[in-house]
Amino acid sequence: MRKATRALLCLILGLAVSPAFAAPGKDFESTPQAKVYRANQKAIAAGDYEAYKKTMSSEALKEMDAQTKAMGKQPKDIMELIKMMSPTDIKIIDVKVDGKKATIAVTGKSDGQAMKGSAALVEENGQWKIGKQDWSNAK
Repeated sequence: MRKATRALLCLILGLAVSPAFAAPGKDFESTPQAKVYRANQKAIAAGDYEAYKKTMSSEALKEMDAQTKAMGKQPKDIMELIKMMSPTDIKIIDVKVDGKKATIAVTGKSDGQAMKGSAALVEENGQWKIGKQDWSNAK
């Protein structure tokens, strides 16, 4: 059970490194990629699985469904787990777009510790979707 929980967490949050500093003066929040990222965060905070699914890529949803089934959990349980494990005070520090792929660099806090992370996005049917989020300690 613990391994399955960790596997799901790694799928959703993972471990990766992102740029430490953003270009000064950039308004990353107004980008379409940041807007879907914020919609994803809002869905997590509300425990709204249907809204969450709308922000996720088809590949990420398949992996999440497989993990949910393997753990014998319901979507509501998974949303609570995601909410519990998600960093708070998230700030978008960079957005890089390369065609139909994008990466958002973020910072946040988890249990009072500084975290850094990234979210990989893909464009599907004209909409940006989150593929995977990776977080690690900021040290």
